[in-house]
Amino acid sequence: MDDFAEIEALRRELTQAGYEYYVLDKPTMSDYDYDHKLRRLEELEGAHPETVTPDSPTQRVGGQALESFSQVRHQVPLESLQDVFDFGELEAFDQRVRAVVPEAEYVVEPKVDGLSVALEYVDGLFVRGATRGDGQVGEDVTENLRTVRSIPLKIPDAPPRLIVRGEVYMPKKVFHALNEERERRGEALFANPRNAAAGSLRQLDPKVAASRKLDIAVFNVQYTEGETFTTHLETLNYLTDKGFKVIPHYSCARVSQITERISEIGETREAFLFDIDGAVVKVNSLSQREALGSTAKFPRWAAAYKYPPEVKPAQVVDIVVQVGRTGVLTPKAVLTPVRLAGTTVTNATLHNQDFITEKDIRIGDTVLVRKAGEIIPEVLSVVEDKRPEGTQPWFLPKTCPVCGAPVERDEDGAHTRCTGAECPAQLLRNLAHFASRDAMDIEGLGIAVVENLVNAQLVKTPGDLYFLEEEDVAKLDRMGKRSSQKLLAALEKSKGQDLSRLIYAFGIRQVGQKAGKILAARFQTLDALQNATMEELTAVDDIGEITARSILDWMASPQSRHLIDRLREAGVNMTAAEQGGDRRFEGMTFVLTGTLEKFTRDAASEMIESRGGKSAGSVSKKTTYVVAGEAAGSKLRKAQELGIPVLTEDEFLALLK
Repeated sequence: MDDFAEIEALRRELTQAGYEYYVLDKPTMSDYDYDHKLRRLEELEGAHPETVTPDSPTQRVGGQALESFSQVRHQVPLESLQDVFDFGELEAFDQRVRAVVPEAEYVVEPKVDGLSVALEYVDGLFVRGATRGDGQVGEDVTENLRTVRSIPLKIPDAPPRLIVRGEVYMPKKVFHALNEERERRGEALFANPRNAAAGSLRQLDPKVAASRKLDIAVFNVQYTEGETFTTHLETLNYLTDKGFKVIPHYSCARVSQITERISEIGETREAFLFDIDGAVVKVNSLSQREALGSTAKFPRWAAAYKYPPEVKPAQVVDIVVQVGRTGVLTPKAVLTPVRLAGTTVTNATLHNQDFITEKDIRIGDTVLVRKAGEIIPEVLSVVEDKRPEGTQPWFLPKTCPVCGAPVERDEDGAHTRCTGAECPAQLLRNLAHFASRDAMDIEGLGIAVVENLVNAQLVKTPGDLYFLEEEDVAKLDRMGKRSSQKLLAALEKSKGQDLSRLIYAFGIRQVGQKAGKILAARFQTLDALQNATMEELTAVDDIGEITARSILDWMASPQSRHLIDRLREAGVNMTAAEQGGDRRFEGMTFVLTGTLEKFTRDAASEMIESRGGKSAGSVSKKTTYVVAGEAAGSKLRKAQELGIPVLTEDEFLALLK
């Protein structure tokens, strides 16, 4: 078989395997075989780039990140639906429909809680995908939608043009795994799968969207050339035949049957792979839909039934405190078991001290509980007339329940955090941050390796990293001798990093990369920084009282002193780099704005700072120069208003040379 024949065979095989896996949920090819064949196809297409087609399985992940999304005007508006909140309102909807079409028949579908999109096909090829937007105009997210594996890139026996509508969602399992990963990295958690799906689909980098494992449920033919249909069910069957992942649907006739289906969907909602926020009732006949028409806002032939949130009483048996990977103390109510939205709930988050104080929640209270967004149990209020005698107001502890270090409340928020530099609850996050590219830059020490080291109890503090033995590391899952040697070599190399990186690696609150560089330049050694006073710290540019207090408290902690001693014992550098050399930007402040073509923002900032200058995020009277790339916005306008000199990239390069 020659290369071209093999390319065609691999495409057919991989496309069919993807359809079976992502649409039918009945895989016939192992992941190993799929990955092996996909790599072979990538090799062949690399050798013959002229053979690459838009529908090739290798094109599932887009290339370059976009600067912004262009607008798309929908040929057929993506209308929203009128909400009904009880069966009485649903019956009134049915009466309005039957007043025009007495013989109306309905289809009931679960209402996926995701992001509505339109998919456009020309001669069977997927050419464009857009968000709903305001129903008339949306955003072109084609490259991100290509990463959704259940969206066919090519459909068989296709009409000249086809536009379908669906709901992009994040499966529940993917959502929980993503939030667990974000928590490990110390990143903000997504509130619910819908927000996660919307944020993922609007990523400018398609590779980020691809990593989020989005899915879709297609539920409507918006427009087609060369095909005619009489009912909605016909269109759903047509879409299924074309390889789309179609929403589960039901055929109904009378209102009593509609309510039965809606109740059935509500009772089994936990079984769905996606979140639902209701059920959609649609007239089945397309000609009857035309007769009914639309109002200025909604189609008259459809309604969205919204499930009322279940609220039930439960008793607070205890309040326990969890310490998250970012050090935040989160109180949790332990409840007597209560059934909500199809699952048994035994605990509910109490968020923070302000939440508890505001609602005056005490151990022994009876509280009303519901599932926020049908996912997270939350306490709504206290049933005060059921409060037992002798209950006491509840407060968070003053020391960490895990490591015993003092806790402190954020100056700018409601969170209370553990201040321990070696707190076991924060170990994964602290290690990942310590090893990150902008900190100690330890190549090969990603989150998976960190978890392996922690689970094997080889590391209990970042300082322990430098005392690892090759034979112990080699025994870890997916490591081996060569990988362990590379990791130990990377650790040895990181010992020579500049003091500024070490300061940032400590993870002191309020101390980012820039502050690390400023502090290293001012104090030159870690010993000097450890002995600095409040007055000395606040005298440093950009170091205010809050940051100075965070530094003083961190340095005074026994856990921090132990960590520093451990690092000093390992031979980690604790001195700033020499400040000689090119200092031409000494005393100058630069602001970067717009899209730079010749280098990244980080690289440009590094060039400025390595020459003694400062890279700031906002324009002020103290700004020396603004470097403006393509599509520069408000910062450029402010610079012009203040009379700040503006440089092009070429002019900036001339300054560098």
